[in-house]
Amino acid sequence: MPRFLVHIHTGPADPNKATLGCLVALAAARKGHDVTVFFAGDGVHLLAPDHAGIEGAGTGRLGDHLIGLAETGARFRVSGMSAKARGYDEALLDGHPAEFAMPDTLVDLAQAADTLLCY
Repeated sequence: MPRFLVHIHTGPADPNKATLGCLVALAAARKGHDVTVFFAGDGVHLLAPDHAGIEGAGTGRLGDHLIGLAETGARFRVSGMSAKARGYDEALLDGHPAEFAMPDTLVDLAQAADTLLCY
């Protein structure tokens, strides 16, 4: 099964780009691909419950995509440094198939992926 890595570093300030990344990751997961989404930079905000309602123009609602990704078995990796710099702790991961990761994990995931997409 092909491995997809979707690196999302765009936050809620650009709802079209942020939700597009999640939508594409979900499409890959629904096709049966092995999907990991790495949230970094302002992208870590997307896992906060108060942003679940953001919606892009034609790219759907963020919360729906996150639920769909979890249901398909996709994994989330979250930049621990980005989260900490933005005031988040372990509670950010609650309810998500997520764990904190460091930059070396992103490098390893990118090297192992068959396809890498960035948003």
